[in-house]
Amino acid sequence: MTIRKSAIAALTASACGAILLGGCAKTGELDASGGITAVRNACPSVGVPAATGDVTMFDPPASRDANAIDLTAVMTNVRSTCDDTTADVLTKVTFSVEARRVHAEAARDVTLPYFVTVVQGGNAVVAKRVGRVTLHFDAGQARASAQGTGTASVSRAAATLPDEIRKKLTEKRKAGDEDAATDPLSRPEIRQAVLRATFEALVGFQLTDDQLKYNATR
Repeated sequence: MTIRKSAIAALTASACGAILLGGCAKTGELDASGGITAVRNACPSVGVPAATGDVTMFDPPASRDANAIDLTAVMTNVRSTCDDTTADVLTKVTFSVEARRVHAEAARDVTLPYFVTVVQGGNAVVAKRVGRVTLHFDAGQARASAQGTGTASVSRAAATLPDEIRKKLTEKRKAGDEDAATDPLSRPEIRQAVLRATFEALVGFQLTDDQLKYNATR
């Protein structure tokens, strides 16, 4: 599964050294003597994996001809709220599904499955839940919309950097020091610790192999 928002890619971005603590540095986050003082957020970032944000249905189902398209749906307005005040960091994800059908004569209900996954370190799926959202088309109407929700839970302890790693990341570096220009993430033990503590909550349509292939190659 290719992830659109890659934690690994973000962590290797040298132009934003403070991202390893949760975001690019802003005014007041960089100490005058070179220390990074930004606070890392335990809440996972939220996104949609590549090629899973829309779905196309065909009639007949085995066809992939444009003239056989029966229905298309897209996931939009993905939003999240996060509660990081307890031992388990709970993220609630909401989204909209906008759909359009070709044949609008009769009323119709269409149920589409979707997933919410928790990904650690940019590529390891550690939890997954599948839900369903139902779209209702009135007779004569070609468009319909519905709302979906999901939750993701991450252990606060797992999303928290060890004290010794945080200390290495935030230690002050003065110009002229031997390690002043060294990116802390160039050290394997630091990089791996940051990746282990980095989580994403990803939502998308639960596609069949054929549907995923269609999205990836069209």
